[in-house]
Amino acid sequence: MLYALLVAVLVAADQIVKYLVRTYIPLGTSVPFLPGLVELTHWQNTGAAFSILSDHTWLLTLVSAVVAVVIAVVLLKRVFRHPFGVASLSVVLAGAIGNLIDRALFGSVTDMFNLLFMRFAVFNVADICVVCGGIAFCVYFLFLYDKEKKEEPHDSHPAEG
Repeated sequence: MLYALLVAVLVAADQIVKYLVRTYIPLGTSVPFLPGLVELTHWQNTGAAFSILSDHTWLLTLVSAVVAVVIAVVLLKRVFRHPFGVASLSVVLAGAIGNLIDRALFGSVTDMFNLLFMRFAVFNVADICVVCGGIAFCVYFLFLYDKEKKEEPHDSHPAEG
């Protein structure tokens, strides 16, 4: 239940930031956020990362929905039990849902974070969730998952005596 709350809070944060950007920043314009580091730029992305597949929003909507359902099923079936694994997948799920909402309702994803100190794609809160949650899940899977499996008790026979 705690992880469902985490997903809900992250999706809400993503949608609130996107709403504020759509409401207060004209499309294609920027406002300072962290001077010299980040500005808020209102951008509508019909594609995936770096505008890949920008003419195939329907495909990205379908893929986002399938990924969200698969992650939700994995979480509900408790395939991964370690709190770090569950939390990281929950964060990825929140990001997938956040961008899915945009694609389904608006036909594009609202992006806003524009890094000034390096050339990079404009991104949003949901993107941050997908990337950070994905990296965290990889760390979990590479370093903790095997140890968790080895620690599970095997069938033990009562001591004979």
